[in-house]
This record gives sequence, structure tokens and C-alpha cells, in this order.
Amino acid sequence: MASATVPETVEAKKKRNVKYVVTCAVLASTTSIVLGYDVAVMSGASLYIKEEMKITDVQLEMLMGIISLCSPLGSFAAGRTSDWIGRRYTVVFTGGIFFAAALLMGFAINYPMLMVGQFVAGVGGGYALTIAPVYTAEISPASARGLLTSFLELSVNLGVLLGYVSNYAFAHLPLRLGWRIMLGISAAPSILVALMVFSMPESPRWLVMKGRLADARAVLDKTSDTSEEVAERLADIKAAAGIPADLDGDVVPVPGRDRGEEKRVWKELIFSPTPAMRRILLSAILIHFLNQASGIDSVVLYTPRVFMSAGITDSDRLLGATCAVGVVKLLTIFVATFLLDRVGRRPLLLTSTGGMIVSLVGLGVGLTVVGHHPDAKITWAIALCIVSNLAFVSFFSIGLGPIAFVYTSEIFPLRVRALGGAISVATNRFTGGVVSMTFLSMSKAITIGGSFFLYASIAAIAWVPFFTYLPETRGRTLEEMGKLFGMADDAGLEADCEAAKVEVEMPTKLSKS
Repeated sequence: MASATVPETVEAKKKRNVKYVVTCAVLASTTSIVLGYDVAVMSGASLYIKEEMKITDVQLEMLMGIISLCSPLGSFAAGRTSDWIGRRYTVVFTGGIFFAAALLMGFAINYPMLMVGQFVAGVGGGYALTIAPVYTAEISPASARGLLTSFLELSVNLGVLLGYVSNYAFAHLPLRLGWRIMLGISAAPSILVALMVFSMPESPRWLVMKGRLADARAVLDKTSDTSEEVAERLADIKAAAGIPADLDGDVVPVPGRDRGEEKRVWKELIFSPTPAMRRILLSAILIHFLNQASGIDSVVLYTPRVFMSAGITDSDRLLGATCAVGVVKLLTIFVATFLLDRVGRRPLLLTSTGGMIVSLVGLGVGLTVVGHHPDAKITWAIALCIVSNLAFVSFFSIGLGPIAFVYTSEIFPLRVRALGGAISVATNRFTGGVVSMTFLSMSKAITIGGSFFLYASIAAIAWVPFFTYLPETRGRTLEEMGKLFGMADDAGLEADCEAAKVEVEMPTKLSKS
């Protein structure tokens, strides 16, 4: 009788814990909805802002790109904030930043005020893209980490769709009112998201770093299937945090993050990394740089302009086609969401990049043909532009989009994870900012078709290091990533061990005192 009931109890707990972890991952990723909205809504709002404020294309590029260019400030600040007040309250703080940005842009009376609002939104974007994947990766079991961490990209794409829909919905309002409502309406979900996040638990890894073992154990009990798994995960986290295995209790003494420790983190990751750590850092920088250098922000921000260049001039059709891009981008992210932990990161990444290359070439060809025949309506070229645009955002969302954040949230060791995530997001957003702020000027210099041929070349170059340099991480625990990148066989392992030894001795001395 007993043997028949035990599996049912374990299965019931497993289902309950799966729901709990999914809920936490969804809540952590909701701030990214506001980020996706702020980026996409500007694509349509910019048409009306330019008309009312009479700004130049260069000023428009600055306005479109500053949200990405300023995100590195938020990403580095998020790394420090998340280690200081915790992952959960950092998500709440992110919602507050987006709320302030929405108010500034919604009530903007001139171009400088709009720029300040975009600047604040950019800082919020850096926070959102740094903290959401770190929190989700730290709370997720290894078997579902790819699925759950990809919720970030799902949320961004949902925000992009809502931004395009907002453009369509408010386009017919008076000029002075329409674009202000488009930009300011995101204040409401920003506050709602911040309030909802209070129901999330804190990351168990952050709790262990603060010596709160009982609290960490309670969270792990809600996110693990069995008590044995709880004990195993807690032991792994303690080891990664430098807490001796025999040191136990509800609260244990651990060394604080003093200036010396912060310098050690920078030294270990940036100034004198071991070969394995260097490979981890370069892998993160590489995937995030190429994520943006292949032109996704140009497509998202300038979709109306691309379709106008393709020959679609009617405003309703133009915004309708833009909404179609948002729908396709959102739907295709579900493919990655359900395949990341089944197929793996590398197959999806390579397939995605290959499809992006073909799509960008098609877009370049279509736009070039249309550009050479401005007085003729070449139906096949217009159709090629639309299909290629939809295909590009689809292939991006299937692989390179979500995998960039999934991959970098899981490969950094615990002690450098916050800084590593900040550097990754800073690379992503800075590159995106440069791409956004040069698209119009580059299109004038080499034509809009030539711009997409350039992006296709970058994507083709990206495929090679993706194939040769990035290892598969599917199914690995966060504590196993060092071995995957060669730390166990690294000539610099002795330095890692020495650093860990110092971390182990410090709490021991504190406990004795």
C-alpha cells in the first residue's frame, strides 16, 4: 500500500514545483515586456515625432539608438545592485525605472525631454536584460533551465508585438496626442510588474552567498523534485560560493563583498583570467556582439521605413505589415522555448544563423531591385522583401535571440556571474545602439539594400565561431559549467583553487571568532 502511494506523492510534488518555478520565471521576465514595447513602439511613434518636432534624420537616429547605447550603464549597475539587495528587489527596482521613463516620454514637450526619457528607458533595459536571465537560471533545475531562461526573449517579443499594435491603435489620434499615448501608456504595466514581483522568492544562490542557508533550502525545496536533489543542489551552491561543506545551520558567517573581493572578481574575469575563464568571457561577448551586429535592431526599429522602401506607402497597410512582423516574431519564439532543452543550444543556434543569412540576402536583393525602379511597382520584389523580413525575425527568434541570453546566464561561475552578465548585456546593448544609430546614415551611403547585404556578411562570419568555439551546455548544472569549458584541465586551475581556498578559510575564521 505504502509503495503505491509514494510515487504519487513524489509526482504531485514534482508537478507543484514545476508550476512554482515556471511562475517565478514568468514574473522575473515580465520587465522585459516593457523593454520590448519601448523599443518597438518608437518605430511607429518616430514617424509622428519627426513630423511634429521637425527633427533631422541624425536627431532621429540619436533618439532611436540611445535606448540601446545607454543600456550598458544599467547592466553594470544591475550587477552591483543584484549582489547588494538581491535579485528579486532588483527586478522591482527595474519596474520603477521603466515607470519613470514612460512618464518622461509621455509628457515630453521637446526633443531634449524625449532624449532623457529614452536614456532612462535604456538604463532600465540594461537592468531587465541582466537580472531576469540571472535570476531565472539560478532558480531553475538544469533539466528545464533553457526553457525557463528563454522566457526573457519571449517577453521581449511580446513587448515588441504590443508596441507595434500600439502604433496601429493610436495612429489616427491627433498628432500631438497619438505618439505621447504610445510612449506613456507603458507606465501602467511597469508598476503592475513591480508589484507582482514581490510574490517571487529570492534566488537560492544569492541567499547562500549571504549565508542564509535555511532560506535557500526552503526555496530549493519548492524548486526540486526530491529531498535528495535539494541536498545535492545546496551542496553544489555552497561549494561554488566557497562555504565549507561541514559548515551548516540556518545562518552561517560568510565574508562580505568588500573592495578587495570586488577587485578579485575583476581580476579573475577581466585582468588575469585563466584560459578557461577567458574562453567563457569571450564566448559570452562573441554571442552577444553577433546577436546585434547582424542587424536585428535595425529591422525592429525601422520596420516601417523598410516596408516604405519596399513600396508599401499606405499608412494602414504599413502599420498592418509591421504588426505582422511582431506576431511572427512572437510565435516563432515558442519553437525555441520548447526545443532548447530537447535539441540543445548549438543545433538551434547554427540553424538560426544560417536562416538569417539567407533572409538578409533576400531582403537586400528585394530592396535593391525596388530601389533601382522607384517609379515601377515590382510585385515579386515587394513580396520578397516582406517574406524575407518575416523570415529573418523568425530565424532570429528560433535561435540566436533567446540563446544569447540563455547561454551567458549559465556559463559564468557563481562568484563572477553578476559581472559576467553585466558585461554580456553591455556588449549586446552597445552594439545594438551603434547599429540603430548608423542605419539611416549607412542606408544613404550604401543604399538600404546594401545595408542588409552587410548584415548578411556579418551573420555569415558569425556562423564559423558558433560552430567551432561554443560548446553545448544542455543538461549541465550551473556548477558543472567550469569543467565544460576546461577548468578542470586548465593550467590556471591552481589559481582558481587558491582563490576558492581563501574563500573557504575566511568564513571558517569568522565562525571561530
